[in-house]
Amino acid sequence: MRFIDLQTQYETYKEEMDRAIAEVLASCQFINGPQVAKLESTLAHYVGVREAVGFSSGTDSLLAVLMAWSIGPGDEVITSPFTFFSTAEVIALLGAKPVFVDVRDDTLNMDPHQVEAAITPRTRAIMPVSIFGQCADMTSIHAIAKKHDLSCLEDGCQSFGGTHHGRRSCGLSHAGATSFFPAKALGGYGDGGMVFTDDADLALQLKSIREHGQKVRYHHMRLGMNGRLDTLQAAVLLVKFAHFEDEIKQRQRIARYYLDHLPAGVRGPVVLAENQSVYSQFTIRIARRDQVQAALQQEGIPTAIHYPVPLHHQPAFANIIDKSTLPIATRAAQEVLSLPMHPFLTVEQQDRILDALARAVAQHG
Repeated sequence: MRFIDLQTQYETYKEEMDRAIAEVLASCQFINGPQVAKLESTLAHYVGVREAVGFSSGTDSLLAVLMAWSIGPGDEVITSPFTFFSTAEVIALLGAKPVFVDVRDDTLNMDPHQVEAAITPRTRAIMPVSIFGQCADMTSIHAIAKKHDLSCLEDGCQSFGGTHHGRRSCGLSHAGATSFFPAKALGGYGDGGMVFTDDADLALQLKSIREHGQKVRYHHMRLGMNGRLDTLQAAVLLVKFAHFEDEIKQRQRIARYYLDHLPAGVRGPVVLAENQSVYSQFTIRIARRDQVQAALQQEGIPTAIHYPVPLHHQPAFANIIDKSTLPIATRAAQEVLSLPMHPFLTVEQQDRILDALARAVAQHG
């Protein structure tokens, strides 16, 4: 059993995938090939924004937006402590300070009720994270940003394809960024990412930043990065995107089956009424998580912990905030456990997972 079954996915789309990759190999346009522009326009239309700019990773996508907004030393960016390290890392890399506010207990997304209290004269932006496939409360958070004249960047690296009040993730604020890491709901065969925005000027800046700050070749207007999305990755993603909506439906069907059959004592993910999740992970919460995970491993059930250490406990941010604060994120990191989730998971496999989980809970929960 696989935690994420990329092998079956490839075998299912093999003919289309091999043809798309072969076309890139035959053209030898490995950098800025036509597939990149096609993917950008296709996904911009899907999200419902005017502009999309491809990048080499989700991390670089986030970093480039902050660079375009000239965020740097002395600035503060409000974000979530319950996410992958790169969310806050890009803030700190530019010399700014990540300011963490706690998450909601139900969704583990940023709690908008705590955001305004964290705003100071140095605050420049808010970066909510849409975790586990579900959008944060972007309506409330964007309204707070607008009220205080702040920029708002959605970290949608786990939620691409999800919706909030009928609008798609990454199109809910000034800018949204996603990742195409292979494990994502829409993932490539390596790293990749994209920024989405209605701001044409921001898009132009991002296109310059990803090419070492060039405006035209060998004419560098600003400092940038080597952040281009590879043509091969764009070709792979175009093939996968053709099946993306069907895969989302399968993920939602699999999630419903999990939710309907979870044993007592296990908290399943909560999706708010205004949201639709793509279930990039199916993450439960449980007491004695480590013992339950070990018991599942003994039965051949692969699991993962997203995430075992909240960002305000990370050594890299030791001097930013007291570890005793943000109790919900701290507790969640001790309870979360992600079960296998991919569009090709069968009912028989889910039953095996659920039976093993029930035994583990009965023994350790």
